[in-house]
Parts: sequence; structure tokens; C-alpha cells
Amino acid sequence: VIPGVPPHVSLFKMPLIKEFRVPLPITVQEYQVGQLWSVAEASKKETGGGEGVEVLENVPFENEEMGKGQYTHKIYHLKSKVPVWISALAPKGALEMHEKAWNAYPYCRTIITNPDYMKEKFELRIETWHKAELGLNNPHNLPAEIWDSKVDKINIDIGNDPVDRRDYNPKEDPSVYHSFKTGRGPLKGDWIDKEALMCAYKLVTIEFKWFGLQTAVEHFVQKSERRIFTNFHRQLFCWLDEWHGLTMEDIRRLEDETKMELDKQRKEGDVRGTKET
Repeated sequence: VIPGVPPHVSLFKMPLIKEFRVPLPITVQEYQVGQLWSVAEASKKETGGGEGVEVLENVPFENEEMGKGQYTHKIYHLKSKVPVWISALAPKGALEMHEKAWNAYPYCRTIITNPDYMKEKFELRIETWHKAELGLNNPHNLPAEIWDSKVDKINIDIGNDPVDRRDYNPKEDPSVYHSFKTGRGPLKGDWIDKEALMCAYKLVTIEFKWFGLQTAVEHFVQKSERRIFTNFHRQLFCWLDEWHGLTMEDIRRLEDETKMELDKQRKEGDVRGTKET
């Protein structure tokens, strides 16, 4: 088994693999709370009108490989959040994605599938290491022949990278935001060299076995992941004063409350959040 590559995938037909690097002006310890708080908040912003996030499980886990952590199983109801050409082709069940995540912080593994329609023909795997060190070479310990020639490395700068005009919110712009609690921000110019305290190294592997659509879907998913990673971490930083100082006990209580709120939102109101055209 090669880390980052689904075990049933032959090396003679490699899936698409990219590593996204997201430097941040927060510590690894702070990020654990900030990430979970921001996931809950972002889920509420993306849920409504029959679409969005449904939380099926959120429980502790322990195994030999990863040790102790938190396991979650969610369903993403996505109809308006994919391009029209995909939703037009997709039958019932095709746009419901199941996400299973094992958060053994500072390592996290997320696997997204479509069991009701694409079954074994689709798998999106995201493996993340959260490290205080910036610019690490091969943080996922892939074989050299894979890391050197098969993995595209993409840097994300939440302060300077442009965002889609549909996503832009001046209240979630790190280049203008200033945290009153911590004194951090705005993030301008060479802020990474001067202010970054950690980096999230996200290895994304996409496998889509569908003749005629494979390349288009793989590249759409990878483009979407960059958009998601960029927007999410911009929000996480700009929400800093909302979550800074919270404990993990606060987070678990918030997650229970959020599950009930999501169930209610999904059954009423209008579709919310990110949309595709």
C-alpha cells in the first residue's frame, strides 16, 4: 500500500494527486479548535432548502494505525453545488456524497465516496498533516518516485491569492482583517515569511473510473478542492476572534448543537452557500 494512493489502484494507472500547502498565522494547537469551530460554522452557511450537510455520526475512535481521535460520517447534498452539465446527467443519488473522516490531530484522513450511484468508481481521499514547520519536503512520506514525478505541489496564500467574485466577502478578507484578541492581521505582501506559524499539508487523491468523463471530473474536483481550501482558511482566520480561547469541550458541545440546527435548516428555507454555474 502506498500512502495517499487507494490500495486497489494499480500504479500502471495513477489517479490524479495534488498536494495543497496552506500556511497560516496561527499555531498548530490553535488550529485544532479553529478548524472544528469553522467547519461547524461553514456547514450552517452551506445548508438549506434540501441541500447541504447531514451529520450521521460524530464519535471518538481508536485504532492501531492512527491512535485516538474523532470519527465523523456526513452526507453532502450537492445538487446546485456542481456544474449544470453534471447535475443534468446525474440521476437520483448521484449528487449525495458521503464523507468519512478520522481526525487524529495533527493528522486527519478524509474519504469521500458516492455509494448510491458511482460506488467503487469514485473516491476522493484527503490526507492532512498540520505542522509547525513550513516548506517541508514530502511530509506524507510518499515513495520518492511518486512524490518527485506524480504529485503536483500547489501553494495557497490566503492573504494574496485572488478569489472568485462569487465567493468574496469583505468581512472574510484576510488582507484587511485585524484580530482584536490576538493583534494578528491584516495579511499583506510577504506575511508568510514574517507571520506564518504553521502549515496544513493536504494531499488530495482523486480516482474517477468513468469512460469519457474521467479527465473532466477529476480536474473539476481538484479545482473545487483548491477553491474550498482557500475559502475555508480565509474564513477560519477572519473568524479568529469568534473561536480563539475556546476549549475542545466547547467544540464538542457546539457540534451537538450544530447537528440539530443543520437538520432543521436542511428541511426548510432556500438553498444557501457556494453554487456552481
